[in-house]
Amino acid sequence: MKPTHFPFIKYTKWWFILSMLIILVGVGAMVNNKMKTGSFLQYGIDFTGGTLIELKLQDTSKDYSTELGKVINDAVAAEVSQITVTDQNTYIVQGKTLTNDQYDTVKKAVREKLGSFEEIRYNTIGPKIGDTLKQKALFAIALALVAIVLYLAYAFRKVPKRVSPWRFGICAVVALLHDVLSTVGVFALMGYEVDALFITAILTVIGFSVHDTIVVFDRIRENLKFQGRDDSFAQVADLSLNQTLSRSINTSLSTLITLAALYVLGAPSLKTFLFALLFGIFIGTYSSIFIATPLLVLWQGKKAVK
Repeated sequence: MKPTHFPFIKYTKWWFILSMLIILVGVGAMVNNKMKTGSFLQYGIDFTGGTLIELKLQDTSKDYSTELGKVINDAVAAEVSQITVTDQNTYIVQGKTLTNDQYDTVKKAVREKLGSFEEIRYNTIGPKIGDTLKQKALFAIALALVAIVLYLAYAFRKVPKRVSPWRFGICAVVALLHDVLSTVGVFALMGYEVDALFITAILTVIGFSVHDTIVVFDRIRENLKFQGRDDSFAQVADLSLNQTLSRSINTSLSTLITLAALYVLGAPSLKTFLFALLFGIFIGTYSSIFIATPLLVLWQGKKAVK
């Protein structure tokens, strides 16, 4: 067995401590949100139900947020929960569900009180549909994780030596749960809204992260074929991590550069979606190297596998 360049497994304790700190900060943020607002996360109308309207007023000389909220409330007695002003001088209004007739009344009132405007988007979702979407989102994530365990157990069924293929699948899923919890925690900490696009980002991160983990695990499987008599599983894992490190970094870095460009230059409505991808892929790369494989070694043990 050739000597490794960096002893990743030697510092397993520190990788795990860093991950626990990241997760604990996120959990703390969610608990704080629960105490303040009654909800762990700030859910968008995709999950809570309601109406989202984005308008661009002709007069951009000042901030009309307060006036806009008052006009809408006076027009249809709507409960406007939030008005956000974007970098493009548009107003994103979120509130209770409006009917088509109520929305027509709102547009007429805004036009009379604040002048002409451009309608950028209008989206309304009932509360029952929101609950259904939330349940389906959780089911989709759970189904993806179970499918990954089954696939990896099957893919590594012929792994050399006495290493259970199920351990590969379970360790990969634990690393994915680490990625999901970390990303959700950051959203809770920063107060970002969780919507259907966020779930799309999470599923994308899961796919990217597990692909990176599989590359490392596959290298471990190949190196086990040439394992020396006295080589430990930890030594095989260290060698595999060093052999795949440049590939993991280069692939992730090229993806992150593209996402960063889209985040800076893209539409404001996609900012949180792109942020979820940026952070998720970064933390997914970290977990593939510093969580999944060290966890597999910890479970398998550092003795020689014969």
